[in-house]
Amino acid sequence: MPFTLPPRTPSGPRRRSLFASAAGAFVLVGCSAPEPSTVTTVRSPSAADLTRARAARDSESLAAHYAAVITAHPPLAGRLKPLRAEVVRHAQAFGGSGTAGSRPSASGSPSASASAHPSPSPTVPAQEKDALADLATAERTLADQRTKALLTVPGELARLLASVAAAGAAHAFLLTEGAK
Repeated sequence: MPFTLPPRTPSGPRRRSLFASAAGAFVLVGCSAPEPSTVTTVRSPSAADLTRARAARDSESLAAHYAAVITAHPPLAGRLKPLRAEVVRHAQAFGGSGTAGSRPSASGSPSASASAHPSPSPTVPAQEKDALADLATAERTLADQRTKALLTVPGELARLLASVAAAGAAHAFLLTEGAK
């Protein structure tokens, strides 16, 4: 005769009962009214908010760099103004004012120090070719930074960063290849 174990009777509540109770508790907690608080909580900026603000500042700084080159090398203005206008639109898309370097000076040319938080005026090389190379390097560097930031932000901001990074890479190409 084979030895059979007696049927096992659970000594406590069943697993399904525990899950149902836990789910019910979450529903009740979620539905309860919040307790009144006299302390106002201040929301700290999210990673996306910080990335967006930095991207706006970076675009405004780049626009100021373009403005400085246009001021130092007026013959390049026709070539650089459309690129600079796009950079200003990028700053605005990220929530910036887009005014960096766009306030006209007394001579009617753009000023490099019109941002709300003045940054040091970029130094512009004396040679046009070198000034264009500096702008191309700045565009490439910024495009690389934005591409790396894609992994740390939510969808809509990631798409905006990708689009602006691609535009920056195109600007760098135009600045370097257009001179050839």
